[in-house]
Amino acid sequence: MPKALDPREEALRSLDERANALKARTDRAVSPVGELNASSQAYKILAELLGGVLVGIAAGAIVDRFAGTAPWGLIGGVLLGFALSVFMARRTANRLMAQAKAEEAARIAALDAKED
Repeated sequence: MPKALDPREEALRSLDERANALKARTDRAVSPVGELNASSQAYKILAELLGGVLVGIAAGAIVDRFAGTAPWGLIGGVLLGFALSVFMARRTANRLMAQAKAEEAARIAALDAKED
């Protein structure tokens, strides 16, 4: 006749199974591709910030040269370039956040479907 399991052992086994299931759901596998993508996106935002200001400086210098409005064209170009670069960086960051939220929702849905 088989020996009945001790209720404490059964409870510990059940708790262990639930802890392993929770760990499997919450663990994220960090892939080098994801890290590469994140750093490339950060460099893209940095390039947008610097590029906007540099384009503004160049445009202001050209206006000053041909219109003879030194230094107002350069000052205006820097301000417009800065505003444009902040707008572009913010737009890129919002797009990346929406993409990350969609990927997280898909990952959670896949885990929920896996549990059922």
